[in-house]
Amino acid sequence: MDPSPSLGGVAKGYALTLPWTFATDGAVTESSFTAKKRRGAAAPRTARAVALVAKDAKVAKVARNAKVTKAEAPRTRRSGDKRERILNAAVRVFAHSGFHATRVSEVAKAAGVADGTIYLYFRSKEELLVSLFEDRVERLLTFMREELPRRKDGRERLRAIIEMQLGLLENERDLAEVMTVILRQSTRLMKEYAAPHFLAYLDAIAKVVSEGQAAGLFRADVSPHLVARSVFGALDGIALTWALGRAEQGALGRAARQLADIVLRGLEP
Repeated sequence: MDPSPSLGGVAKGYALTLPWTFATDGAVTESSFTAKKRRGAAAPRTARAVALVAKDAKVAKVARNAKVTKAEAPRTRRSGDKRERILNAAVRVFAHSGFHATRVSEVAKAAGVADGTIYLYFRSKEELLVSLFEDRVERLLTFMREELPRRKDGRERLRAIIEMQLGLLENERDLAEVMTVILRQSTRLMKEYAAPHFLAYLDAIAKVVSEGQAAGLFRADVSPHLVARSVFGALDGIALTWALGRAEQGALGRAARQLADIVLRGLEP
């Protein structure tokens, strides 16, 4: 199956499968340690002393939280960058060697990370492949949620979807090959893990068609889901032949415009 792309530079961000998370190191500050020690003391306290201890503990907690926030922001960015590097490296290695022949160590080397680092983000090579699919489909869904409402009507929205799916693959031959060829090498994984995201994408296309039918823009005697599957199948075939052929510059954009014309004419009432 092919989860492909989004318009040019619009959908270059998002990830659906999150990496493993780790607890932040909670170093005890002097004030918090003092507060704990005071709370454990057996000597009687006045109401004022109790209030001061509580205030000291509260201040310490706020300080720790502020410290964590400052430290975690760059760490989160670094974590996201490294995960993206691993995904991009996996695209190159999978396209060159195939899924089954690829070793995790090869992906790690291409990403410039230690072998064990891969497993901080992905539990297995299989999960890495599925994450590639989920990642690309989520970009499509994000584009559709954010950009399609800005289009005038169902015709423009359907055209945008067609152009968007091929747009991300322009100049990305390896990605096109992974999305159309390599993913088919692991049908079981696609059925078990990727199917929900793929079906969500088809549902989103079908919704655009259904709304166009309700507005009188599209013929009412066709199934929206059949149209969605047909559009996806055509896009998948175009990307496949492009990736396995000469991968000519600009060919995907031209094909997207022509396919949109064919589909929209076929849907005229």
